[in-house]
Amino acid sequence: MPAITVDNVLVLPRLPRLDEAATIRPVRTVTTAPSGFEGEGFPVRRAFAGVSTTDLDPFIHLDQMGEVDYAPGEPKGTPWHPHRGFETVTYIIDGVFDHQDSNGGGGTITDGDTQWMTAGSGLLHIEAPPEHLVMSGGLFHGTQLWVNLPRSAKMNPPRYQDIRGRESALLTTPDGGALIRVIAGEVAGHRGPGSTFTPITITHVTVQPGAQVDLPWRPDFNALVYVLGGRGTVGTDRRPVRTGQLAVHGPGDALRFSADTSQDSNTPALDLYIMGGQPIREPVAQYGPFVMNTRDELLKAFEDFQAGRLGVIPTERLPHTGGQGARP
Repeated sequence: MPAITVDNVLVLPRLPRLDEAATIRPVRTVTTAPSGFEGEGFPVRRAFAGVSTTDLDPFIHLDQMGEVDYAPGEPKGTPWHPHRGFETVTYIIDGVFDHQDSNGGGGTITDGDTQWMTAGSGLLHIEAPPEHLVMSGGLFHGTQLWVNLPRSAKMNPPRYQDIRGRESALLTTPDGGALIRVIAGEVAGHRGPGSTFTPITITHVTVQPGAQVDLPWRPDFNALVYVLGGRGTVGTDRRPVRTGQLAVHGPGDALRFSADTSQDSNTPALDLYIMGGQPIREPVAQYGPFVMNTRDELLKAFEDFQAGRLGVIPTERLPHTGGQGARP
């Protein structure tokens, strides 16, 4: 699970030690993501399944894509499809993914890169492995997070951010036992490159076997810790967690987690995708690729999509196939 790493974490800035008055957030629930398939048939874990929308706010949906080692000809993506009213944050840990949208955004992301698409008023997009990966096969692993937009921003013009992994803020713990990658928001004064409408923080943390992390966390944010790989514990009561599980935390100033001393051979460390944000606290009306505030707004989104007002597939990508043609 390479993402972005460094040869020696001890050269990185370090987290401050927690103030004695800091409160470690309690773990409220631990849920296990069910497995399913997305797009043209690539495997996913539905990380937020069974979790209340109140606990998730401002987040809507999280898929862990893979980890899967494709044989030649097997890699799959998604066909062209619409979005309105939220943002998609696609983070690639292993492998390569192409994106193109009807607003002119697009590019290729690989180990540690992020594509941040603000659908806003609406667009069409496609995500698929590049042709060379389809031909060769190979390892594929990543996440896609859906971030809600407040009512005031839902109809903003679409926007696309191409975030290279090397742009993430990197830091470590006082003892050098973990690598913290800040993708968006801020951790202990270190800010990630992602620009957000809703105040949020997203980090990918790799914890070495036996190490513990006390991570400062904004008290006005919620806190969701998803296990990408490995085994460990969360909270002061050391709740066990493993690959594919999500820990929802209660109020406090910091998160505490640690990696088991013994890990599986294919997951040598504990890898966590940690999300938090300021709750929007607005009504959510969601159906498929549209996230609005009311049923009438959902109906309007479908009407606009069917009328072609969310954009059209670029002519160079016609006929409309499953995405296995030329890449952007």
